[in-house]
Amino acid sequence: MRTTLILDDDLVAELLKVTNAKTKTDAIHQAMAELIRKKKIEKLKALSGKLTVKAVPKAQRQAEGRRRGLHQRLWQGRR
Repeated sequence: MRTTLILDDDLVAELLKVTNAKTKTDAIHQAMAELIRKKKIEKLKALSGKLTVKAVPKAQRQAEGRRRGLHQRLWQGRR
């Protein structure tokens, strides 16, 4: 997607240095991806201690695995 932005020259120059990107576009893509990754981590950290995970017995996990395997085999046979 093409977008016109007004960016601080010094900030872009520093971004190019720290990312070792060859183009401004690559540098901005890297910066956006990193910001998104960090924000997702922050959200996960905020959930710390707020979720309760119920242990699933080994027999139930094995049964679910067998069902998934059967489903995959049936699905592949229909292709």
